Amino acid sequence: MAERTPLDLAPSDGLERTSGSGRILLLACGALGREIVDLVEANNWQAFDIQCLPAKWHNTPEMIVPALREKIRANRNRYQGLYVLYGDCGTGGMLDAMLAEEGVERIEGPHCYSFFSGNAVFRQTADDDVTAFFLTDYLARHFDKLVWQGLGLDRHPELLPAYFGNYTKIVYLAQTRDSGLEDKAKAAAERLGLAYEYRFTGYGELAAEMAKRA
Repeated sequence: MAERTPLDLAPSDGLERTSGSGRILLLACGALGREIVDLVEANNWQAFDIQCLPAKWHNTPEMIVPALREKIRANRNRYQGLYVLYGDCGTGGMLDAMLAEEGVERIEGPHCYSFFSGNAVFRQTADDDVTAFFLTDYLARHFDKLVWQGLGLDRHPELLPAYFGNYTKIVYLAQTRDSGLEDKAKAAAERLGLAYEYRFTGYGELAAEMAKRA
């Protein structure tokens, strides 16, 4: 399997939205913030408040679990329910163990690529995608900052084979039909010297799981 490359996921950190009725608090990864807000606004869901933790913690997943536990305990008595919008995200099962202790559910899936695609579909394509580097709308939008600059390839392009030598293609899992983002994803594939594949997923199981709780 291709080695997953750490990314400095900085945009969307610290998002809070508290204009809902306050019935359900969504605790989410900052990399999902824009999609969550778009779904709330498109569906006029009034039940949700939203708090996002820094997306850059994907580089340091050991920070995710204690921070989520703190958020859960600080907000438990303020809401009728809490729901976590995180995959395992590199916590090695520690996230699920903590959530079981706290009695809080999360969206199913190891990461957002899986639940955007649909977990069953992602499992079915796993063998074909074993050497794929995935982009979402978020990663396509911020590719230069998060990948090219974040990995130092702007300063040391000779490191490209070390980071991406085991990959054969970029698979862009698109949440929205946006020609500008598709152009960015194609440019990213060209820059990395990888084949390009486009798959429109929409919001996948993120939308379905939010709708169940709205």
